[in-house]
Amino acid sequence: MEMQDISTEGERKEEDEGASEPVLEVKTEVLEEEKPHHYAKLCSPSENIYAEAFPGRTRVNTEEGKKTEGNLRLYRIACVFLTIICLVLLLVVILLSVKPQTGSTLCPEREETIAATRQSATTCSYSRCQALFPNVQLQYMGCRQCADDWLTFGRSCFYLSTFRLSWDESQRNCSSRGGALAIISSPETQTFLTMKGQLNYWIGLRQKGSTWSWVNNTVLRESYWATDVASEGNCGLLGSERPAEKNWLKAPCQASSYFICQLGY
Repeated sequence: MEMQDISTEGERKEEDEGASEPVLEVKTEVLEEEKPHHYAKLCSPSENIYAEAFPGRTRVNTEEGKKTEGNLRLYRIACVFLTIICLVLLLVVILLSVKPQTGSTLCPEREETIAATRQSATTCSYSRCQALFPNVQLQYMGCRQCADDWLTFGRSCFYLSTFRLSWDESQRNCSSRGGALAIISSPETQTFLTMKGQLNYWIGLRQKGSTWSWVNNTVLRESYWATDVASEGNCGLLGSERPAEKNWLKAPCQASSYFICQLGY
């Protein structure tokens, strides 16, 4: 009985050992299969070890890199824009410096008018003004227009006063206006003043000794004295109520009368 039991136990042990051996072999195989897997990880570690160790810092560095790249892009765009502006300004300067050399852009008719005006200003004369302004030749005195309240005739301007003064006072009044008492040097001027006036006016004629002379010291050559009325005095009057051929009167220089001033002779 004891031998049988021993043998039975031995068989059981052998069976148990036989049954356990495959388990050991499986475990060994599993260990052998797992071992290369872990070893491969150790032999080829992850390339992003720093990222795995410090994930927050990696994200910050990435954002800073993107910001730097964006700033560089804006800087490049600004440089290109400024370069284009500089080129445009340089082109404008070149065009402005070349334009005066290419000639005037005014119309030919306008240029001729300007040239004629400049020439007339430098060589101004009564005949020149008549040629340039045939329709307004009586509105200018040597290319100058007469002031208001002055009459234009030929190259002269005449002012017929509306108040009375003595002959000397009249001369001073005309001098303050830039002229002098009127000098009648032609029949046309005599007729013009006779037609424009309606009263008796002092003119620039005065007797010195036995000679009658004008205010510019020119001796009287052609006269228009009235013969149908007796008059005495040393100063001359123009009576516009009489015919132009004979309407000068002699009167005392201290008497008060209207007067005629003249600009330009």
